[in-house]
Amino acid sequence: MATPAYLRIRTELEQRIRSGALLPGSKLPTEAELREQYSVSRATAQRVLTELAQAGLVERHRRRGTFVAEGARQENLLRLVNPALQGPEIPGRHAVDSAAVIPARDADVEMPGVDDDAPVTQLRRLKFDVDDNPIAVELSAVPFSLAPRLLDEDLAHLTVHDYFSRNGVPAAKSRVYIDPVLLDDDTASRLHLTPGQAVIRLRRLTWLTDGKLAEAMWHIIRPDLVEFFIEHSVLSTQDR
Repeated sequence: MATPAYLRIRTELEQRIRSGALLPGSKLPTEAELREQYSVSRATAQRVLTELAQAGLVERHRRRGTFVAEGARQENLLRLVNPALQGPEIPGRHAVDSAAVIPARDADVEMPGVDDDAPVTQLRRLKFDVDDNPIAVELSAVPFSLAPRLLDEDLAHLTVHDYFSRNGVPAAKSRVYIDPVLLDDDTASRLHLTPGQAVIRLRRLTWLTDGKLAEAMWHIIRPDLVEFFIEHSVLSTQDR
């Protein structure tokens, strides 16, 4: 399956930022310049810059433009609860480590309200930085009845919330938990870290409009490579 244009452009710009080719404070092309350079629509160019900003890699300023943020290796925690998010929750190259339909009891993530014997689709992915070092492990589980064709998707680039939106699954809300955990042997091996090391696990639950669980996921990002933040603007649009 061909890589979507927005993801190809976003990945290219992200790699230039993370590699230092675009230094903090550098100005990125405008939407109009991206449209001309890559022959894409205005919506595609806008999506590229918006998702880079959501990832904490750039800052957008009204009438001034888009600039590389200080400390580019950052993750905006608000991305994890954004039901309109269409790109991967963890930006960067993804690789599918495993994908299968299994009983909920074997999903390796808590699924409150889901019977242990109920089939779920489990997806485990790895994320790499520009030097191809593993930077994160992400695991998600979705009740099979909600997404029977999930494994037919482009799993490397899939966003579950986007899948729900495209397929009429009525997801209503998400909540993120921040858990201090000790690395198990398997996750430590995938991240090239020492088992038993203390790390932060970000765990997300998403519910349907009827209150039933739609998705359970977690990801662990190497704490030596990423800084987490939450940002809330106190200025009105006119003030920016």
